[in-house]
Amino acid sequence: MVQNETIETKVKKHLEELSIIYEWVPVDPSFADTTEFCEKYGYSMEESGNTIIVASKRGDPKYAACIVLGVDRLDVNKKVRKLMEVSRLSFANAEATTNLTGMMIGGVTPFGLPEELPLYVDSKVMGTSRVILGGGSRSGKISINPKELLKNPATQVIEGLSISLESCFDQSNTNCF
Repeated sequence: MVQNETIETKVKKHLEELSIIYEWVPVDPSFADTTEFCEKYGYSMEESGNTIIVASKRGDPKYAACIVLGVDRLDVNKKVRKLMEVSRLSFANAEATTNLTGMMIGGVTPFGLPEELPLYVDSKVMGTSRVILGGGSRSGKISINPKELLKNPATQVIEGLSISLESCFDQSNTNCF
């Protein structure tokens, strides 16, 4: 519990430093994962953002944070790999994510990340009127206007960062996993 308070304090401090207007949404930790959160609290997947840490698989470790909507999948194999200029890339495992960010899986947020970590935001996120993001722990979420993400100097809005979940069901699409 102390760790949750520490990371939440760090995240809220970062929000304040960036003058981000936000609403803190308390969450039962059992319902922190996007699908369960939306079902329990009545939010839509179309307004929920997943912050995903990706890691290079060869050479010196390289990481990036990416935000896509809950209805989409991150295009790791093509778009993110090209952005990071690496030959092999995958989702960072839970241990690497926690070590890098200090955050819990199910609560990773773009606020309070290491300054040197690139932050790629899918352009579809910017088209929503609000986006619900992790709060650092599994005990809270952050509701913001997506334009607030632009106050973070690490933010880069990327066209085509995601693949729609619907296209992932197409057997010929090899970009989804």
